[in-house]
Amino acid sequence: MSGSERSSAFPALHLTGPRFLSAAGAVLLLHGGRADSLAPPPLLNLPDLRMRAFARVLGRDPRHADVLIGYVRYRMRGWNGERADPVQDTRRALAELAEVAGPLPVVLLGHSMGARAALRAADDPHVRGVVALAPWCPPGEPVAHLAHRTVIALHDPADQITSATDTWAYLDRAEAAGARVRGIRMPAGRHTMISRSGLWHSLAARSTAEVLGLETPPPTSTRETMWGAGPLDAAMVVPTADERRGPRPRRRE
Repeated sequence: MSGSERSSAFPALHLTGPRFLSAAGAVLLLHGGRADSLAPPPLLNLPDLRMRAFARVLGRDPRHADVLIGYVRYRMRGWNGERADPVQDTRRALAELAEVAGPLPVVLLGHSMGARAALRAADDPHVRGVVALAPWCPPGEPVAHLAHRTVIALHDPADQITSATDTWAYLDRAEAAGARVRGIRMPAGRHTMISRSGLWHSLAARSTAEVLGLETPPPTSTRETMWGAGPLDAAMVVPTADERRGPRPRRRE
């Protein structure tokens, strides 16, 4: 099946729960992939499974009780150079979300290649910001479209797949272009985010809530250190005791 046939046959958006009318916003998750591959994602897709753990945390988080949670479905496994296939899929998912839920504020939560796609697609008028996990931010990646958006990036400097140094440089350029940015240096996890996974999950949930205006910023010593390419050590934005215990199941009236 060709890419165009897959585009018409498969929706780009998958919502994990009911589509309720009083949604305060939406979080769309984008998993990682490969630099080059025109093959469809496999049935056993480990990058997708990794992001589902983040979706479960968001689904239990009371701050996201009125937030739609969904996934971007890729037609192809790879980025594929100038084609930037996952960016096209993300734009289709955002359009489908607007059709079913109206003009909601959206946060894109992406890992690796998915984070790169999220950052590229952040020029959509409904996207309020991006939470980027171990993002792929090669030198020269465009940033001008991020003006007036929020970008929060979490990266372990020991990551050997994508470069934390490139991430901080990207945030620096995005800030100069008018974005509100925060870099968080993670103490472990490398690229898979498995070690200290609870910290990755809780900081991602806090960050998406913060971008949507559902959470106050984490405490820091001064306003100047709260935002910026930095990066901040994760200890400066460490979760509360309640977050470390895990969120209670959310309830809707």
